[in-house]
Amino acid sequence: MARIERTDIGDYVYHIINRANARVQIFESDEDYKLFEKILEEAVERFDMRLLAYCIMPNHWHLVLYPRSDGDLALFMGWLTNTHTRRWHTGKGTIGQGHLYQGRYKSFLCQDDAHFLALVRYVERNARKANLVKKAENWRWSSAWRRENGTAEQQKLFSPWPVSKPKDYLNRLNEAQTKSEEEAIEKSVIKGNPYGGDSWVDSVVKRFGLEQTLRMVGRPKGGAKNGG
Repeated sequence: MARIERTDIGDYVYHIINRANARVQIFESDEDYKLFEKILEEAVERFDMRLLAYCIMPNHWHLVLYPRSDGDLALFMGWLTNTHTRRWHTGKGTIGQGHLYQGRYKSFLCQDDAHFLALVRYVERNARKANLVKKAENWRWSSAWRRENGTAEQQKLFSPWPVSKPKDYLNRLNEAQTKSEEEAIEKSVIKGNPYGGDSWVDSVVKRFGLEQTLRMVGRPKGGAKNGG
C-alpha cells in the first residue's frame, strides 16, 4: 500500500510533478503520450480523483489534483506511476532495465483562489514556454488542448475548478507569467512548500509541520526544451 504523507488529505488542491530518470525523453511518439493519457483516465475513474489540469512534456509531466478524502493522493499516484512504468517497459521491451522515473513524485498544496489560476496557467503553458507550440492550447498532450478540442467524452476526465475560470483565460494562458509568480511556483516545486497567500501558507505550514519547506532555496536548473 502506498505511504500516506502528512499532507495527503482530502479537499486541498495539489500540484504534482514527476520527471524521467536522468531526465531522458520517455515520451517520443504519439503512442507514448496516448499510453500515459489512457492510464491517467483509468486512474481517475478507479480512485474517483478530481483532475483539474495536466500537461505531459517529453521528459516529465504535471498534474493538478483535488483529492476527495485523506489518503487518496498516495493511492492514486502509486497506481498511476507503477502502472505507467510497467506498461512503458512492456511496450519498449525493456522490462528489468532500470527505473523509469527519477524518484518519488514531488507535490505541494495550492490555495484555491487566484493562486490556483496562476498554478494552472503555469502547468498548461509549459509547452508554450518551451517553444514546442505557438499557443498553449495547441499542445495535444495537455488539459488546455483537451478542453478546447476534445470530444465530450474526453472532457469528462475533468472535474470543475474550485474557482471560476476567467472569460479571457486563453488570452491569459498565452501571456508570460510574472517573474514573481514563476519563482514562487518553482520554489514550491523544489521545496514542496504550500503556494498561496501569506496567512493561508502560515496556517497550512503550522497544521502539517512544514516549516522546513520555507527555508531559502536557489532557482532550479534546466533547459528550455522540456519546460519547467
